[in-house]
Amino acid sequence: MDRTYPGRVPHIVSETTMQRLRKGTGALSTAALQRMDERLPWYRAMDPEDRSWVGLIAQAGIAAFIAWYKDPEHCPAITADVFGTAPRELTRSISLQQTLEMVRTVVDVVEDRVGDLAAPGTNQELRESVLRYSRDVAFAAAEIYAKAAEARGAWDARLEALVVDALIRDEAGDALHSQAAALGWQGSDQVVVVVGTSADGHSTDIVDDLRRSASRLGADALIGVQGDRIVTVLGRSEDPLAVARHLAPRFGPGPVVTGPVVTGLVEAGSSARAALSGMSAVGAWPGAPRPVSADELLPERLLAGDCDARRDLIERAFLRLVQEDGPLLETAATYLELGRSVEAAARALFIHPNTVRYRLNRVTGITGWDPTDPREGFVLQIAISAGRLDTKTSGI
Repeated sequence: MDRTYPGRVPHIVSETTMQRLRKGTGALSTAALQRMDERLPWYRAMDPEDRSWVGLIAQAGIAAFIAWYKDPEHCPAITADVFGTAPRELTRSISLQQTLEMVRTVVDVVEDRVGDLAAPGTNQELRESVLRYSRDVAFAAAEIYAKAAEARGAWDARLEALVVDALIRDEAGDALHSQAAALGWQGSDQVVVVVGTSADGHSTDIVDDLRRSASRLGADALIGVQGDRIVTVLGRSEDPLAVARHLAPRFGPGPVVTGPVVTGLVEAGSSARAALSGMSAVGAWPGAPRPVSADELLPERLLAGDCDARRDLIERAFLRLVQEDGPLLETAATYLELGRSVEAAARALFIHPNTVRYRLNRVTGITGWDPTDPREGFVLQIAISAGRLDTKTSGI
């Protein structure tokens, strides 16, 4: 049979060689499997089912080579010939490097027996054919693994988007942990949600950069893209906010908002809601730091209609002052309403200015917000107003 290779002269395929190859198929397959068992520790460690699939691939490779050697122009694609018998799941059990090791082992076995298989005068031609075919098989294997990786990447992206969306909507079901684990989530004790923007719509580059940076900092990361917003769920055994601060410059231009730290992935929904609410309201505070905590945006979130922010402000400021000491609420409100003047508040309350200062210090200790600080005084003023308007506290 005439056969022409690019750059080579035609030559004849010996029928004697073909007969020897066909008769030696079983022996070559057996020898190849024995050689793999001797040389490849990963093959010896495999379970029987996967070993059998690997054996089928080796046998199919030898049989496909014989068919290709006889008539390369009309032989089916190598991918279907060699790897078509193996299940798709096998690409998860065997790496590309291991597949190439298997191909190399089979080639070595065939090369060792070229002297017995080739007709007189065709040794070199058969050896070159084996090497050429093994190269094609290696390229076919690389293509299979590339397609498998691409498919897994697309599936992982869809699954990750579903997990993040479920957390945002607070619909974490029983399957959440297994889905997150499939995406590489390690089950971190502390979780925080960070919301930022993409740069000119180039969210893919930002997502990849965020993922790499989080990994270098020892944090788990689940990332979802919602329009021009990027929602990042960060998990770490300690201080995930430190990771959030480090990642803030890697988001696109504009504000970056962090939710409160929660315990476990199931609780991440509350952190996500707070962060997204803060993102919607942060425009009311042009001087907000980057990143800014959603708790620092409680007044803006309240003004934007966030009921959780209103409840938090009332509980953390208004009710604490009422429950601790009634005069503290009156003193703080009077001080803030009279232009933040200690002397004016003292005159209105008929007390000494030092008493006003003492009470304001106590307000700071109880609520965590200092009435004399411009920003924190604004927070307290909104909290007091919200408490007075709330139906549950209006009688206090």
